[in-house]
Amino acid sequence: MALEILRDKDCTTQYLRNKTIGIIGFGAQGKAQAQNLKDSGYQVKIGLKPDSDSIIPAQEMGFEVCDLVSLAKECQMLVFLLPDEWHKEAFLQLSPYLQKDQILCFSHGFSVHFGEIVPPSFVDVILVAPKAAGHAVRSEYQKGRGVISLIGVAQDASGDAKSIALEYACALGSGKSAIFESSFKDECECDLFSEQSVICGGVDALIRAGFETLTEAGYPPEIAYFECLHEMKLVVDLIYANGIQSMRKHISNTAEYGDIIAGEQIITQESKKAMQKILQNIQSGEFAKQFLQERDKGFPTLKTKRDNLKHDEIEQVGERLRGLMPWLQK
Repeated sequence: MALEILRDKDCTTQYLRNKTIGIIGFGAQGKAQAQNLKDSGYQVKIGLKPDSDSIIPAQEMGFEVCDLVSLAKECQMLVFLLPDEWHKEAFLQLSPYLQKDQILCFSHGFSVHFGEIVPPSFVDVILVAPKAAGHAVRSEYQKGRGVISLIGVAQDASGDAKSIALEYACALGSGKSAIFESSFKDECECDLFSEQSVICGGVDALIRAGFETLTEAGYPPEIAYFECLHEMKLVVDLIYANGIQSMRKHISNTAEYGDIIAGEQIITQESKKAMQKILQNIQSGEFAKQFLQERDKGFPTLKTKRDNLKHDEIEQVGERLRGLMPWLQK
């Protein structure tokens, strides 16, 4: 069943107009959402650690910056826009100062859905998840448009949580495109699955496997890099803009025929079974448990894998070739 599309016309409340919104974190999403809210006429403060490198940039953009305790005392809405692994630390600082009728907002459902933080019963807990990177959230707003957002409610203490989530999403600009009602569970589990099986883990592994297959067969690594990594953007951009069918119309007949006969040889029923296992690990909470254990140990596996990747041939070849293409550098 298709989800209902909500837009600006469906937002009939002004719950947040006389409230102060506290943005926790000032990375890509924090910066974009804070600027959009400010330009939409809302009062915004930024909560950061005293030694944060983001304090001066936030102040230069005209925002008042304060510590998390002050943010909890002074703001009626607190928006968690820092990495998932730091939600608990921030929440522990804030929780003693939370007040009745405050609103906790998240743009990813991980910490709430998997119980990393447990909000008190007297606050609203909502989800507003723009489905785009921070720079697009901002640039689309500046163009008079907006990216699509998902909204959801985990706890409705006030009875108005959905309306508040809708108003916040509209303030980001999403009401000019589309807002879909979802849930912390669906947003979180689908997001983790796509990251692991398709857009990060799947694509990453596919690119490296293709590169290694060609180089191990004796082909020059430069050619392997162009064919398996560099040209990925051309195809993904076509799919992103107009879908898979349109992409096939824009590629050569040779490429389209190869797509049809070879794709199912790469992504087999065994591949789907592996995806199903990944999804089961997410749904059961096993992935969240492993990730949080990794965090508590200081991310040793993550750091090792990052260091190892620096020495992979595909990265070394790519660094040299990208140096020959200055138009790629922004």
